[in-house]
Amino acid sequence: MQRYVALLRGIAPSGRNMTNDKLRGVFEGLGFGDVGSVLASGNITFSSAATDLPALEQRIEAALVEQLEVRSTTILRAYPQLRALVDSDPFPGLVHGRGTYLTATFLKEPAADPEIVRDQPDSHTRVVRYDRPACAVLAVTDDTAEGPNFMLWLENAFGKGITTRSWLTVERIVRKLES
Repeated sequence: MQRYVALLRGIAPSGRNMTNDKLRGVFEGLGFGDVGSVLASGNITFSSAATDLPALEQRIEAALVEQLEVRSTTILRAYPQLRALVDSDPFPGLVHGRGTYLTATFLKEPAADPEIVRDQPDSHTRVVRYDRPACAVLAVTDDTAEGPNFMLWLENAFGKGITTRSWLTVERIVRKLES
C-alpha cells in the first residue's frame, strides 16, 4: 500500500461541506485506508494499492462533487515525493515565520518549461526553485502582504491546476504520512 496526500484546492473550514470529517468520509467511502487529515485546509492522507495518480485524482474529484457538491482540483503526492522534497532542505537557513513566509505550490501537471519559474517582478517574493519530482514551486516571501499578488502570478504562470501550502504544512503532512 502506498501512502498519499490529496491536496485539495480551495478547501477552507468556512465552507458548509468543507469539514474534515465529511472529507475523510468521502475518502473512506472510496475504499482508501488509513484516512486522516492535516489542518482544516484540504489535506487528506490515505493509503491505496492504486498507483495511477491521474485516475485516483479523477475518482476523488468526482466523489467530492457527487457526495459534497464540492468542485476542487485534487493534486496527489506520494509519501516518497514529499519526503524527498523536505529532505532536500530547499530553504537552508530560513525559518518560516513573520517576515519569512515559506511556501510550496504544487502543480497538477509538470511545468512544460521550468525556466518560467523566476522571481516575480517588483515584489518581495523570491522563487527558490522548481522541484521537478514533486512538481512544486518553492518560494519565500519577505512580506506576507505580497501573498495575493504572488498567487495571481502563479496562476498566470501555471494555470489554475495548482495549490499552495505553507512549508510548515508540508512538514506536518510528511509527519502525518509517517505516523
